[in-house]
Amino acid sequence: MFGLIGHSTSFEDAKRKALGLGYDHIAQGDLDVWCTAPPQLVENVKVVSAIGKTIEGAYIDSCFVPEMLSRFKTARRKVLNAMELAQKKEISITALGGFTSIIFENFNLLQNQQVRNTTLDWQRFTTGNTHTAWVICRQLEQNAPRIGIDLSKSKVAVVGATGDIGSAVCRWLSNRTGVSELLLVARQQKPLLELQSQLGGGRILSLDDALPEADIVIWVASMPKTLEIDPSKIKRPCLMIDGGYPKNLGEKFSGPGIHVLKGGIVQFFKDIGWSMMELAEMENPKREMFACFAEAMLLEFENCHTNFSWGRNNITLEKMDFIGKASERHGFSAVGLKSNIQTLTV
Repeated sequence: MFGLIGHSTSFEDAKRKALGLGYDHIAQGDLDVWCTAPPQLVENVKVVSAIGKTIEGAYIDSCFVPEMLSRFKTARRKVLNAMELAQKKEISITALGGFTSIIFENFNLLQNQQVRNTTLDWQRFTTGNTHTAWVICRQLEQNAPRIGIDLSKSKVAVVGATGDIGSAVCRWLSNRTGVSELLLVARQQKPLLELQSQLGGGRILSLDDALPEADIVIWVASMPKTLEIDPSKIKRPCLMIDGGYPKNLGEKFSGPGIHVLKGGIVQFFKDIGWSMMELAEMENPKREMFACFAEAMLLEFENCHTNFSWGRNNITLEKMDFIGKASERHGFSAVGLKSNIQTLTV
């Protein structure tokens, strides 16, 4: 059995969803009430893959909302409690979705294996980052040519290059895609230099210097709300892949020739009888989902019950190959740009 741990996109949205699910006592509470609310297993689902294999799964809402991010102890407790519930429900492999995986990594929750009387078995959990990285690379490979970008001549900026997903994307692009040049962007210089050495190339630049040069921008870092970008400095055409969370590139970048794509989103080959992805505001919630969630499903399809994506910078090309082949075999595809694309002629 697979599990997915997620949350609503805002406090107001969470209250609306709670009312719809019949949790009136929680829905009517203020943020302090929600801070004490336990995780809830809100939905069970059965999924049949493209090769006819059937699996069962469950969606657990952590009752976390982004407004709690500034409350360190609350955020930590929300994620650990949801993981404890998944383990108590004897779920074999559970993916951490949305902010839950970010909280787990950034707050180093590996130091908190004991939750009350439960010792968390890390083998039962995955961040889903390997599948997310693979999907982002596929989105680049499939959509750049559609808007007139020749990958062999393109410069690709990876913003957040030293993170778990960012470094995996860089390794894939350096070894498998054959782009002209990688532009490495991140906050800390030392990890950037280490990544550059591992890759045997790539040019380290600031964001301001990288954006005017890039034909493609893969954004896998949190975007500051105060960030201001002059669209006139962006190359045309330009493919922007929003691999971060929350997905807000479309609010910052717009204009003729700038194509923004929601990164790390996959579509199943047929409808799934669930409502859980409506919480994530997917365009086609019966089929679309975060690639990290799909990783748990793929591991269940493959009977690979292990923490496939775990820690930081442990994603290998071999793991990306494995999860990518499984993804296509079982009926997933990377979400792409809309079909009515008009490429800007310059």
